[in-house]
Amino acid sequence: MVHHSGSIQSFKQQKGMHTSISEILKEKSLKPSRRSLPCLAQSQTHPINLNLFLSVPLSPDPKPEIEGLSQSISTSCSILPPQADGSHNHVEETEVRTCETRADQPFLLKKPISRAKFGARTVSLQEKDPSNSSGLFFRDGKKRIDYILVYKKSSPQVEKRCTFEKNLRAEGLMLEKEHSLTNNDIMLVKVHASWDTLCKYAERMNIRMPFRKKCYFSDTRSKGLGSRFHLRCQQIKNWFPKNPMKLDKEALPDLEESDCYTAPFSRARMHHFTISNRETFFSNSTRSRIVHHVLQRTKYEDGKSKMGINRLLGNNTYEAAFPPHEGGYKSRHPIKTHGPQNHRHLLYERWARWGIWYKYQPLDLIRRYFGEKIGLYFAWLGWYTGMLIPAALVGVFVFLYGLFTMDSSQVSKEICEANTTIMCPMCEETCEPWTLSDSCVYAKVTHLFDNGGTVFFAIFMAIWATVFLEFWKRRRAELTYDWDLIDWEEEEEELRPQFEAKYSRKERVNPISGKPEPFQPFSDKLSRLMVSVSGIFFMISLVLTAVFAVVVFRLIAMEKFASFRWHFVKKNLQFATSGTGVCLNFMIIMSLNVVYEKVAYLLTNLEHPRTESEWENSFALKMFLFQFVNLNSSTFYIAFFLGRFAGRPGKYSKLFNRWRLEECHPSGCLIDLCLQMGVIMFFKQIWNNFMELGYPLLQNWWSRRKIKKGGGGGQNVETKTQLPQWDKDWNLQPMNAHGLVDEYLEMVLQFGFTTIFVAAFPLAPLLALLNNIIEIRLDAYKFVTQWRRPMPARATDIGIWHGILEGIGVLAVITNAFVIAITSDYIPRFVYAFKYGPCMDKGQHHENECLQGYVNSSLSVFDMWEVNNSSMSRYCRYRDYRAPPWSLVPYKFTLQFWHVLAARLAFIIVFEHLVFGIKSFIAYLIPDMPKDLCDRMRREKYLMQEMMYEAELEHLQKERKKNGRQYHHEWP
Repeated sequence: MVHHSGSIQSFKQQKGMHTSISEILKEKSLKPSRRSLPCLAQSQTHPINLNLFLSVPLSPDPKPEIEGLSQSISTSCSILPPQADGSHNHVEETEVRTCETRADQPFLLKKPISRAKFGARTVSLQEKDPSNSSGLFFRDGKKRIDYILVYKKSSPQVEKRCTFEKNLRAEGLMLEKEHSLTNNDIMLVKVHASWDTLCKYAERMNIRMPFRKKCYFSDTRSKGLGSRFHLRCQQIKNWFPKNPMKLDKEALPDLEESDCYTAPFSRARMHHFTISNRETFFSNSTRSRIVHHVLQRTKYEDGKSKMGINRLLGNNTYEAAFPPHEGGYKSRHPIKTHGPQNHRHLLYERWARWGIWYKYQPLDLIRRYFGEKIGLYFAWLGWYTGMLIPAALVGVFVFLYGLFTMDSSQVSKEICEANTTIMCPMCEETCEPWTLSDSCVYAKVTHLFDNGGTVFFAIFMAIWATVFLEFWKRRRAELTYDWDLIDWEEEEEELRPQFEAKYSRKERVNPISGKPEPFQPFSDKLSRLMVSVSGIFFMISLVLTAVFAVVVFRLIAMEKFASFRWHFVKKNLQFATSGTGVCLNFMIIMSLNVVYEKVAYLLTNLEHPRTESEWENSFALKMFLFQFVNLNSSTFYIAFFLGRFAGRPGKYSKLFNRWRLEECHPSGCLIDLCLQMGVIMFFKQIWNNFMELGYPLLQNWWSRRKIKKGGGGGQNVETKTQLPQWDKDWNLQPMNAHGLVDEYLEMVLQFGFTTIFVAAFPLAPLLALLNNIIEIRLDAYKFVTQWRRPMPARATDIGIWHGILEGIGVLAVITNAFVIAITSDYIPRFVYAFKYGPCMDKGQHHENECLQGYVNSSLSVFDMWEVNNSSMSRYCRYRDYRAPPWSLVPYKFTLQFWHVLAARLAFIIVFEHLVFGIKSFIAYLIPDMPKDLCDRMRREKYLMQEMMYEAELEHLQKERKKNGRQYHHEWP
């Protein structure tokens, strides 16, 4: 865990301190605690077998000489001069560069390493897996490959490529070219950043590196009652079995804690930093990030905007650009006995395998290999999955409550025993009257999801959504602290090539950089935004049109099923209609999603966003709006419109004067909503998992098949292990062009399904939990084995998705209030029990006793002879609160109808205000950052200021002694 600290410039603020060198020398040194030990962070960031490339001696000198130390660290980080450019005409090219670097003496190695342990950790990789080291270095076997560029020899953009590569060498990067073994037209350019180049750009990018100065920390923990109680609790905790979900430190030797402060790297103060070995001081992900920074800012033509690898990828100068994987992800030897071959192998064994699905994720290792942005995604996904466990348990309890009370439900009993109650026909021509008892099974299934626990579960899920988001803020704060992102500010992004090309004629001075840059006028931006918004509304109207088409299909299907000769279909007419309608709706949803993605891409490009982050946020918002409306529009129709405008017998509402609108079942419309949610959620998760893993697997299988047959024009390679690592990576699939948008979008839509209509489907959190357990391992397997390694990007939060999640949480409260009040029969049963039932004058109320006669009260009477005199039965029943035909005003709404309507409106208002109040109170009680974290940050900032001040004094003291100057006990 790398600890955050204040800026390296903060020591200047201490010039007014009344501390002299003499006082420091006289000060009694504190007993070093665990945090005051030397910080060798970088020596612990590589697997044990990668120490083959480290220059750590077996028996380091516990007291290195100061003079040798200062000479070793005084090597200048000067920029290497550009060399003459060689031939680029489809031939191999090797850049010979003399890079004399002296082996650094190990800094701060106070603890000798035992020979037995060190010998076990320095076993040769070639003895373990000879193919593992192939393709990780230049031909000399010393320079590590930090980035790979791929281009076609037949590409006409030769001049741009040559100029770009020449400028890369001028920036200090080393290039070496190799032919692809799988395709003769492919050339791969290996890129290596020298030590001087890494130092120069690490300083420019303000990359925080471990600070070597000892961290003075005195243990002031009290010995009182609280400490003894804490010790006793720890002893009791040790008696219990170990948590099986935690990863063993023995299983992850690479994740040992390295408690050291960090500061922005500076070549002038290099003596402050822990540099045990130059080859490992900058981690592989940091090296790739530095090289990517250089690639983004190197010109390929004369002009202000003629720079960057993204533009060269856009005009097909290069086919791909990516950092290499750190070797293979499989080994012939077990990891328990031989250790991991590399970080990728370690990630596969301890994260991506299905056998460890119940284990926590190694977030530190994920962040170290893939970067903070991807690490935050998996941290959020793991946190969301863990928070689903209590929601799933409560949902299962609510479902089991409905299951156990299904046979004893008064409503279900009355429906199942209503053998003499004749219901009106469901359609007008081919349908006949039916008996209410025929829907006994339908009524029992409805009770599973529409019972007394529905209201409680809806309130619980609304509070759960708030707790989830609030505690995620705290978890994110801890991660940004552990990952040293507290003071990290996203560097000024470069402009998108399309933006510069469009507005290159109009410029204004950037208020941050002070340099002129292309500018988009407000009128142009507003007009493009209006066109984009119009496109969004058009696509939403297209979704509503598709929903209308599904409604028409359901009406037609009901008539067709009613004319079936198969009695089973006629008996379950409504269920068959709902099932076929849901399946058709799912196919339309998945088809329209493909269209929406292309439309969102076009509309986003039409807006001409200024930077890549603005483009990603705009695209993500459009994709969410499109897919959210597409996924939930039919669900909203069933929840709030189905059966509400059907009319009554003898005066039914008809669509196009042809098809009669659907009615709800006598048990309510909640079962239709439950069926809609269950089918769509289940099949969509299966489809998404197939597209995420199955499609890349098929593509990679096809690539391997072509490689074996020599279909690419290259050599006929028998096994994939013979390929060097750069060729293996090139034949993998690139990461999704939209980055993590698709990954977040899938989970956010699932979060909406889990919260918005959860009152109708309490098993939604359970389905989401099971899916996410699979999703984590699917994504892990995909990132580690099927995709090229993405550029390790940095981020401090999940971006626009947090605001979307908060909006879904607000919408969920409103939606669940309407579902309980309008779709569910909870309010009509409540009104009947307290106003019209047998318990209205009694002090004590029992649910089953008070609901006696509820079904009969909820059904009205219709005279069928008004429509058809030849009907065998004169009267039939239908679901509504209307006066009988023999009353003074036939078929008018009864007083009970208005009581139920008023109770529904009152419930909506009370429920929303109550839940919103609870949500706001909980959000107020839970701070965004834990108090102990705030204290640690303030403490470490104070310690860092002292350390920087003292380190600078010590350094100046050594310089004066070295130069023979007179020593003064004061600040120079």
